[in-house]
Amino acid sequence: MEVKLRTVRSLVRRLSEATDEPSIAAAVAETRLMSKHDSEIRLPLAEAGAVSLLSKHLRAGSMASSSIQEDAAASLLNLSIAARESLMSTPGLIDALGNALKLPNMAAQHAAATLYSLLCVDSYRPIIGSKRPILSSLISLLKSPVSTPSTKDALKALFGVSLYPLNRPTLVDLGAVSALFSLIVKDGRSGIVEDVTAVIAQIAGCGESVDAFRKVAGVRVLVDLIEPMTGASERSRENAAAALLNLVTAGGERAAGDLREVGGAEDTVIEMARDDSTSARGKTKAEALVKVLESVKRIGRHDSWMSGSFDEDEDDHRPSPPTSASSFSMSQSSISHGWS
Repeated sequence: MEVKLRTVRSLVRRLSEATDEPSIAAAVAETRLMSKHDSEIRLPLAEAGAVSLLSKHLRAGSMASSSIQEDAAASLLNLSIAARESLMSTPGLIDALGNALKLPNMAAQHAAATLYSLLCVDSYRPIIGSKRPILSSLISLLKSPVSTPSTKDALKALFGVSLYPLNRPTLVDLGAVSALFSLIVKDGRSGIVEDVTAVIAQIAGCGESVDAFRKVAGVRVLVDLIEPMTGASERSRENAAAALLNLVTAGGERAAGDLREVGGAEDTVIEMARDDSTSARGKTKAEALVKVLESVKRIGRHDSWMSGSFDEDEDDHRPSPPTSASSFSMSQSSISHGWS
């Protein structure tokens, strides 16, 4: 290990003392290579000061070349696997990653993946989620005319952000719902749809999502995904059911009314709950959704009776008192994650 520590000190010294572009590029490239292939060197590198020396090449105003930016971002991703605390405690690191998300090269993908790595720690989610420019940049990566590797890493990061309930209204406000549903429409690949619906399922768990879903006919899209004839993967069906469950739980009667307005929606959910070929998780979500819909309907009828305006054949679309957001928590395995 002593040999590796000497290597770390030498490499950090090179990162610190390099002044011309060729020497900077060589030092950063070697850091990327070593941090990728030697897991034991990651934490010592971070603790020796490599994080700040790498992140400076990603900050606004940096004159670093594209190759240096890409190698620096990839190095930070590798270090984050073993040294998340060191990264989060480095001043300016999060802002540097946020700036990297806007770069027209692979640094954006590596930065998004690094953020997802950091977001695996519960306590970091509110910190990163409070950075609106970062969330906005992640959402912008979803709007590329053609899906790229950056799209998938942005989805992973947004999934991590949305696991913290108080981040969800901010994502809605920044236009995440529209971007996510647009991605389903323009990119029907199974893996992408699974990742998109995993994020949608989380964001659905806040009352602010009801109006956003209405603007993009989101409930209808989710019901279509549940329908077995559409050919959606089992994971996408599970996530779609979870999203509808969270939406109705958080949005109450308004959201339930939106679901009932989609022709055949309730029958589709009931069929999913009863179908023996449905996965265990899918059945659980569908069964819970059926119960919530019945509960909301009973509450709506009771309120209508109390006001003297009950009509058994007419859905009551008046806003209900706020309900607590769903505590639904999806396993992080819902989005496969790998490192560059």
